Amino acid sequence: MAKTHYQLIILGGGPAGLTAGLYAARARLDHLLIEKGAEGGQVLLTDWVDNYPGFPEGLSGFELSEKMAAHAKRFDLQTLIANVTATDLSSSPKQLTLEDGQTLTCDTLIICTGARPRLLDVPGEQEMTGKGVSYCATCDAPFYRGQRVVVVGGGNTAVQEASHLTKFADQVTIIHRRDTLRATGIIQEKAFANPKIDYIWNSRVTAIEGEKGVERIQLVNNDGEKSTLPTDGIFVLVGVIPNNGALPLDLLAADEYGFIPTDGEMRTAVPGVMAAGDIRSKEVRQIINAAGEGATAVLSAEHYLNSLT
Repeated sequence: MAKTHYQLIILGGGPAGLTAGLYAARARLDHLLIEKGAEGGQVLLTDWVDNYPGFPEGLSGFELSEKMAAHAKRFDLQTLIANVTATDLSSSPKQLTLEDGQTLTCDTLIICTGARPRLLDVPGEQEMTGKGVSYCATCDAPFYRGQRVVVVGGGNTAVQEASHLTKFADQVTIIHRRDTLRATGIIQEKAFANPKIDYIWNSRVTAIEGEKGVERIQLVNNDGEKSTLPTDGIFVLVGVIPNNGALPLDLLAADEYGFIPTDGEMRTAVPGVMAAGDIRSKEVRQIINAAGEGATAVLSAEHYLNSLT
């Protein structure tokens, strides 16, 4: 690639990055979107998306990703498949180093590198993802009307999502490796008062099994006793991991978990650097708000670029 400098580089090609790319391309900014793999990010692993506006029949995560990418490319989105191994945001222009040693620079940067769910790493988890293994109750709860489901985890997200699941499922079992939940008191109180939620303490999942979908899970408790629990689905809610390996976390004032805080306009602590999507320090991680944040980030980038002239 002969060109090495851009007004704007978008790092990541999930919903936030693709929306940012759409807005950047339509604004005729001198831009480049860098994605290390297939465009779409975590959405590609989502079996079915039923809550994205404009698609009343729903569609697969792969289809949604394809449509987002095609929409942006209609306006000549410029993309590069590459792995960024380092970013220098301490000077102007900002500098990105690629795995092949090439260096790119930009006046403004939008970080859309996303996050990934923390896995159980047990047999059957990968094979059953999208077939009864889920990492988002808000996304998938309606698929379990009248069924039995399991939630693994004991923090705020796990317990809140378990309560949400009771609006659809007949029974929700929280499995936690300790004998007490880590969720805040008020969240625990609501969960304990919910007759649809029961608990298995001091236990962990060792395998997820089934033929065409999840049918049962294998458990072992802290005393080494093994058991089998029939279930129609399992929600793994033991945290998310930010994709921040190439980022200067101190400079970006990352939070204790490694996510990047921004203001309401997606501006980070570094002038000219925005963040959007799941890499942001926030509570809600949904496709729809990632897309909105990507659009906002480009508008902020334009304001920053205008301030340079």
